[in-house]
Amino acid sequence: MIGLNTAAVYVLQTLGSLYLLIVLLRFVLQLVRANFYNPLCQFIVKATQPLLKPLRRIIPSLFGLDMSSLVLAILVQLALMALTLLLTYGTTGNFLQLLVWAIIGVTALFLKIFFFAMIISVILSWVAPGSHNPGAELVNQICEPALAPFRRLLPNLGGLDISPILAFMVLKLLDMLVINNLATMTGMPDILRMLI
Repeated sequence: MIGLNTAAVYVLQTLGSLYLLIVLLRFVLQLVRANFYNPLCQFIVKATQPLLKPLRRIIPSLFGLDMSSLVLAILVQLALMALTLLLTYGTTGNFLQLLVWAIIGVTALFLKIFFFAMIISVILSWVAPGSHNPGAELVNQICEPALAPFRRLLPNLGGLDISPILAFMVLKLLDMLVINNLATMTGMPDILRMLI
């Protein structure tokens, strides 16, 4: 029976985390004003539309941001964590604590989206500079708002852009100092830390 629960937790975390990533990408795409005619953006919109459509009737946009997609991401993370705890320990625990853990998890994933998008952007700048692939364009659209403040701070070094190095450092420090400390302070179990 324990082997079945472990397998169920693995399948749940894998599929749930994938959908959570797609939902949070929907929020990020609107945040960075990505080109929604991009085929990857259209896939993300179609994959999230069934659950977002009813939420949009209840949750309005705020400052031009689609708050319903952010709320959906928190709800998906909350359900994922509750089901993981239920399969592992037989109980879901305190709802308020689960909500705090879900917000921590969504924030951690938000930072990771930018972190990995920058890694992909750096690799693409070496391998295929100036590529017009839909994936490369989307990655650049996600990275540009995160890198712009660092580019303003740093002096022009000719053809060398070191702004991603500073951005990596800031994102990693936020993850280490804020996310991990919050997870520890709120008593997040190790089984749920695998989700963030």
